[in-house]
Amino acid sequence: MSDHPWLDARFSEIRPKAIAALTRYFRDLDLAEEVFSQACIRAMKSWPDKGLPDDPLAWLLAVGRNAGRDILRKQKNADNYQQEISSSLHIENQEQTDQGETIDQDELRDDILRLLFVCAHPKLTLQDQSALALRIVIGLSVEEIARAFLIKPKTMEQRITRAKRTIGQADIPFEAPDIVQRGERLKTVSLMVYLLFNEGWSASSSELQIKISLCEEAIYLTRLLLNLFPAQTELMGLLALFLFQHARHKARIGKQGELIVLDEQDRSLWSQTLISEARILLDKALRHHTPGSFQIQAAIAAVHSTATSSKETDWAEIERLYAILYHYEPTPVVRLNHAVSHAKVHGPKAGIEMLEPLADELADYRWYHSVLGAFLMDTGQYVKAMKAYQNALELGPTEPEKQVLLTKIAQCNDKL
Repeated sequence: MSDHPWLDARFSEIRPKAIAALTRYFRDLDLAEEVFSQACIRAMKSWPDKGLPDDPLAWLLAVGRNAGRDILRKQKNADNYQQEISSSLHIENQEQTDQGETIDQDELRDDILRLLFVCAHPKLTLQDQSALALRIVIGLSVEEIARAFLIKPKTMEQRITRAKRTIGQADIPFEAPDIVQRGERLKTVSLMVYLLFNEGWSASSSELQIKISLCEEAIYLTRLLLNLFPAQTELMGLLALFLFQHARHKARIGKQGELIVLDEQDRSLWSQTLISEARILLDKALRHHTPGSFQIQAAIAAVHSTATSSKETDWAEIERLYAILYHYEPTPVVRLNHAVSHAKVHGPKAGIEMLEPLADELADYRWYHSVLGAFLMDTGQYVKAMKAYQNALELGPTEPEKQVLLTKIAQCNDKL
């Protein structure tokens, strides 16, 4: 992390497009990552004093390409390698800086989609596919990914290394697969786009709570996928889910950057245009009677979007939908969300009872401790609530989440 949080945020926004473009250029995942890191280091030395270039992405791509060429020359195989990729990509003369080139945004988004399909190659296990996408495309640290998968960082590092080695040894082409292969990998790629949106909506660890550009990229990529597979009801559900969520982003962060929880949001700030589009998509998907996880999650988001206030939210319907979702996704995280709606209907004590079996599995999941803290606070168990909130603080929350947790701890302390 740099001394300038705004730089880290900008690098995070740019990373998916940059890594995808550099991977297409060099046909090497490790090299693409390395040269992007070098370009970011150069930017940290240059941009704070000289200001942002007109096109930060083009600047980073130019520096990254030049850095990669230097690495390849030192490996004494640059000439053959450069000749190979030049013939297929019509790359400009090596002596040009590239920094003044025009970036085709549609081509870059195609690069991201192409890289996601590469990460979804069937030679990799489902866990390795998702972990690789989180590391390569989204740029999460090994520790952040390990927390998301509820495993140890060392195990996750081995998993990512193994996935990269598999792709390298299998000589997997960095190209979009044919229509049959795309269909076979669609479920995995959809999950990867879902993870991309989630990282934008609730960052793993950052000064920022929401990374708008990641959310928008995920929405755009889902539209591309839906154009390729217009009859896929789960893609309709996925896009509807994103739009329901994204409709609330202006109400989710306050003027001072503070996190505003759903119950306290100004609903007049929600985008009715996005909500209307999401409803149309969800209705279309549900008419096919082929339910799936994304459609159910979108249905949950739809219930929230129709409530004019927190008090009028149909929590019984949300609890019912979470019970159905658990049938499709029997994971502890789904169970955690189910517990929240269960507590809204049956009270916080019922919520605590539902969380008890999840304690070991979600010990390293900060939202588990935040939810537990809220239930304990609502039942007057302030000392235990403070401990739960403190546990959440120690698991790398974003800066806005940290402020919320500190406020909750102070409120508990005032009650003692």
